[in-house]
Amino acid sequence: MKLFSVFFLFISLSLQAQSNYTIGGRVMSEGEGLPYVSVYIKGTSLGSTTDENGYFEITKVPRGDNEIIVSFVGYKTDKKTIGVSKNVSNLMFDLQYDDSLDEIVVTGTLKPVSRLESAVPVEIYSPAFFKKNPTPNIFEALQNVNGVRPQLNCNVCNTGDIHINGLEGPYTLVLIDGMPIVSGLSTVYGLSGIPNSLIEQVEIVKGPASSLYGSEAVGGLINIITKLPENAPIVFADTFVNDWGEFNLDLGFKSKVGEKATLLFGVNYFTYDNLIDNNNDNFTDLTLQDRISVFQKWDFKRKENREFSLAGRFFYEDRWGGELQWNKSFRGGDEVYGESIYTTRYELLGKYQLPIDEKVNFQFSYSDHDQNSVYGNIPYLAKQRIGFGQLVWDKPIENHDLLFGAALRYNYYNDNTTATINADEVTIPSLFIQDEMKLNEKQSVLLGLRYDYDNRHGSILTPRIAYKFKPTSDDIFRVNAGTGFRVVNLFTEEHAALTGARDVVVEEELDPEQSYNININYLKKLYTKKGMIFTFDVSAWYTYFTNAIIPDYDTNPNQIIYDNLDGHSTSKGISFNVDAVLANGIKGTVGVTFQDVAQVENGERTRQILTEKFTGTWALSYKHFPTNLALDYTGNIYGPMRLPTLGNLDPRQEYSNVWSIQNIQLTYDGFDNIDIYGGVKNLLNWTPNRGNPFIIARAHDPFDENVEFDTQGSVIATEENPYALTFDPSYVYGPNQGIRAFIGLRYTLN
Repeated sequence: MKLFSVFFLFISLSLQAQSNYTIGGRVMSEGEGLPYVSVYIKGTSLGSTTDENGYFEITKVPRGDNEIIVSFVGYKTDKKTIGVSKNVSNLMFDLQYDDSLDEIVVTGTLKPVSRLESAVPVEIYSPAFFKKNPTPNIFEALQNVNGVRPQLNCNVCNTGDIHINGLEGPYTLVLIDGMPIVSGLSTVYGLSGIPNSLIEQVEIVKGPASSLYGSEAVGGLINIITKLPENAPIVFADTFVNDWGEFNLDLGFKSKVGEKATLLFGVNYFTYDNLIDNNNDNFTDLTLQDRISVFQKWDFKRKENREFSLAGRFFYEDRWGGELQWNKSFRGGDEVYGESIYTTRYELLGKYQLPIDEKVNFQFSYSDHDQNSVYGNIPYLAKQRIGFGQLVWDKPIENHDLLFGAALRYNYYNDNTTATINADEVTIPSLFIQDEMKLNEKQSVLLGLRYDYDNRHGSILTPRIAYKFKPTSDDIFRVNAGTGFRVVNLFTEEHAALTGARDVVVEEELDPEQSYNININYLKKLYTKKGMIFTFDVSAWYTYFTNAIIPDYDTNPNQIIYDNLDGHSTSKGISFNVDAVLANGIKGTVGVTFQDVAQVENGERTRQILTEKFTGTWALSYKHFPTNLALDYTGNIYGPMRLPTLGNLDPRQEYSNVWSIQNIQLTYDGFDNIDIYGGVKNLLNWTPNRGNPFIIARAHDPFDENVEFDTQGSVIATEENPYALTFDPSYVYGPNQGIRAFIGLRYTLN
């Protein structure tokens, strides 16, 4: 019996030794060993990391077919399937760069071009970037983009806009698939509800782009490009919830309809219904919301691969914020203060290539926006309809890449405010031409000119010039200069004009703003022998504004005064971005912007309100491939900004402190088609009430029932009101939402 046991043990050990082998080899790139590369066997926990010379070894590999995965951030993943019946020591992999600089961009020149070949610097952000810090809408998702800041404009209803390089939201044009679908009212109220799961990429141009896109593209533009139906997953879903009670769901699918059509369908639903008042002012810290957005996109196959696509979106939102005891029975009354906003919005956009030999595209969009709002006891009922169509002829000839265009924009706006006596209805025709001339293999010049005719203001010309010098395949130097213009509608753009916090005074008929801009950009791609990749991107800009319309909060603390600036305003600064793939597998994006935005009137220079001196952003990621775990650490930091206080007695800080929002996330993708993620947002638990006695002035008296005024309308300091304040929710520069944990699940079937 003992002899049998020894024999059985010997046979077992022999079989085990025969079924566990060692696989070794080397990972190379451009003839050099690549260190710190993850090498693992799919479907197992077996794996290794290459040494400084690129060599690896995996032990205890089972007999049979094994799929070896080689993955390193910044390189294309490689894999091989080998049949294992003995030890292997000479397995070789040659990784290729995954060069994001060769991505195609369309925003800078209205035609597809490699990012490195574009004369206009365009920043690209992929869905992977936004997944590092999941958010329920594109508005919040932009918080980690250098030089771009989502700005909350009201402590009560939490509406906001997007600042680029310190310029306020109305200077930013937001496009969907290249069409100016988000403007006017929707700049403030319509940025939420675009399903993040439908986004292919986001392209950002900083600086005026009016020569191509007309009014509103003065500070820059953001182009949200949705997925082509044929490239989208068959089914996708993304949902998360946090411990504040916010719930978000993105859901969609694609389907072939007949032989020539492909449909992409997506829906976003977001809800939050939890009264939280951590700063104890009897007002909601976060607006309660119920929102749904439904999106469809159709792509049609045509002869000779000509383009034809249609997309539509329906958006509805019910949001309110205010005193904790508010409910809808108090809507529009003066007993309990609340700000309640019902938004209904329809959008349609499309692109059709004409069936002719020349490449001529017809692009169009239409939006219908209905706003039913009350701010305390002040109703704001508004309708806006924007129709846009343009023909674009792309005509390349020898050493010239020509673009001709004709556009027509229809704008209808009406509201119930005293400033709008009759509905504003205007049609603006436009013509534009662009020529990119190739001087030689390394240099090119782009010239552009746009002509718009607005019967309220006459003819408007906006030229631009861009110079590109590319001394090597990894270096590019660009200079862009041009002009921009903006026609202002205060009540679609300025939330503070509607809250009732201050009287609105428009001192004169407002002329269009004009800007003159120059931007210098240098981009460098660097590869090291240790397998590290760096991309450096530095820009400096200067913008000079005439006829600037900047809300004056200082002359009278009880008023917001609007007029054309009798002087000028400037925006200048420098920004620096670096993307890095380090040898240890960490991938990082770090950016910093220093800026100075100010106005000069009657010889006096004043810094613009709610504009930070500097901002920094970062996103650091690391994935441990054998365990399928990825860690993301994202954040931003903002320098001091001047805040809209209510006079000399106001005890709130005139300048904000340096503040930062930081987030961390852990993702597991070891299941087929499923990612599980979770983390913590606002790790530092920062809120703007730090260092302030209160945020909302006179939150206990939102209808100013106990405020005394003198004969000139100025507030009188009294024992009950020692700081001479009125109710004011516009003192806002960051979110009131503190630390919170979240967990989510993502499903994708390709």
